[in-house]
Amino acid sequence: MHATHSDPLQFPAASRRTNFPIVPIDEVPAAGSSGDSRVDRPVVLVVDDKPAIADRVAEILNQHGYAAIAAYDGEDALETALLIPPELVIADVRLAGMSGLEVAAALKKKLPDCKVLLLADQEAASDLPVPGKDTVRDFALVDKPVHPVDLVAQVSASLKSN
Repeated sequence: MHATHSDPLQFPAASRRTNFPIVPIDEVPAAGSSGDSRVDRPVVLVVDDKPAIADRVAEILNQHGYAAIAAYDGEDALETALLIPPELVIADVRLAGMSGLEVAAALKKKLPDCKVLLLADQEAASDLPVPGKDTVRDFALVDKPVHPVDLVAQVSASLKSN
């Protein structure tokens, strides 16, 4: 009788999706090297259910010295954050499935030192609970649309705050 072993690394084609940026091999720092300041870039997780927006925000942040990773839904964001703990999460308030507020609250339970910026248009912002309640007190709200320069300034200020 022949035993068959399935390769644990074989996944169906639909599940072979990653949100991690592709980095050319010559840009990967050598193990133990500390001469490149990019090694110490703050990790920012960008969550939006519109991939074009999440990817563009991550690209802008990467260009400004952050190590930004895009996630396209709440579950993906939580999984990514547990694998690569971010120092800051930027989440759209209105996500399909799990809301940005739910993502932020779940992340704060697992990663209490993680800062959170919630992106919301006027309508979504009016639906949020009153600031000061347990669910929103630790989160900064940024109005959408936001200019890239203002977003980068807000990210910088959030990372510097205690």
